[in-house]
Amino acid sequence: MTDLADRIRACRLCAPRFAATATAHTPRPVAWFRPGARLLIAGQAPGARVHESGRPFTDPSGDRLRDWLGVGEEVFYDRDRVAIVPMAFCFPGYDAKGSDLPPPPLCAQTWHGEVMAALGAMPLTVLVGGHAHRWHLGRQGSVTGTVAGWRDHAPAIFPLPHPSWRNTAWIRKNPWFETDLLPVLRARVREVLE
Repeated sequence: MTDLADRIRACRLCAPRFAATATAHTPRPVAWFRPGARLLIAGQAPGARVHESGRPFTDPSGDRLRDWLGVGEEVFYDRDRVAIVPMAFCFPGYDAKGSDLPPPPLCAQTWHGEVMAALGAMPLTVLVGGHAHRWHLGRQGSVTGTVAGWRDHAPAIFPLPHPSWRNTAWIRKNPWFETDLLPVLRARVREVLE
């Protein structure tokens, strides 16, 4: 597993793609997983702050996600308990308007299957955002529809919206997310990690 994480960290497949973005950055894959983890967080792609820190979810989205899960940083960053495997291991960059670019499909095509096979079956998988929903559930529907159908996948899988500040309006429009889904998710996280 260490060899796999090291190979991911050394990956430079997307260097030409990233050089052509508005940020013109170089790849910096963030691989954060170990065998034996009990919770898989399948995200989308690191943001600019994560690109700088080299640690997943070191931004306001991470603060919100940890709140949703009901865990502190000491648990969240414990690789023996939590594996964080995004659809792309590198920050994809911004477009000309300053919006996040989507995760390059090449990353998931190259690494995701091998990582999932190495990790094996997880007692709990949290899918963060539409890209993770589509890959792990094979669903093409809306994020709202997928998250609203969370009971179809619980207690093994919980689809969530992305915890970005951009989704604050979505959270307000869908109060069931905080009142119905999050308490069940937090209880399941406690059960799996303790």
